[in-house]
Amino acid sequence: MNKFWYLMMFASLCILIVTNPSSVLNEMIWASSSALSLCIELCGVYAVWLGILELVDKSGLSEKLAKLLRPAIRKLFKTKDEETEKTIALNLSANMLGLGNASTPMGIKAMRMLDDGNSAASASMIMLVVINATSIQLLPTTVIGLREATGSASASDIILPTLISTIVTTLLGITLAILCEKMRKKRKKIK
Repeated sequence: MNKFWYLMMFASLCILIVTNPSSVLNEMIWASSSALSLCIELCGVYAVWLGILELVDKSGLSEKLAKLLRPAIRKLFKTKDEETEKTIALNLSANMLGLGNASTPMGIKAMRMLDDGNSAASASMIMLVVINATSIQLLPTTVIGLREATGSASASDIILPTLISTIVTTLLGITLAILCEKMRKKRKKIK
C-alpha cells in the first residue's frame, strides 16, 4: 500500500512540475500548513470528547450505560462478563458520538476480551467489527469538526442524514453477520 501512495505522490509531483513548475513549492507549503492547522483544530474536538468519555468511565456512568445496553450486548455478543460488557458499551458510545479514533482502544480491549483463544475470529468478534464499521452515529462530531474547520456555513446539517444512513447500515450489517454465522454453523453440521 505504501508503494501505491509513493507512486501517487511522485506522479502528482511530476504532473505539477510539468504543468505549473512555479507553484510546486507554494502548493507543498500550503498543503502542509493546512494539514497542520486541521490537526490542531481536531485536537480540540478530541480533547473535549475524550475528556467526557473519561468522566463517564470515572463517574460510574459507564456501568450504568453497560447495564442499559446489557440485553442488546448479551444478545449480539453472547457474553456474560460484566467487564467485557462495560468495555463494549464504552466502545459503542464513543462510536455513537462520532469518535471512531477515540473508540479504537476500547474496541481493541473488547476484542481481546471476546477472544476465545481460537486462531479464528469468533462470532462475537465478527459482530464487534461489523458494528464498529457501520456504527450508528448519533452525533458525528469528527465530521462536524472537519466541516467546521474547513469553513462550512452549517456544519451540523449532516446529523439527520448521517443518523438515518448509519441506522440502516448497522441493522443491515447485524442481519448479515447473523445470517453468515447461521450458514457457517449449518456447513459445520453438514461436514
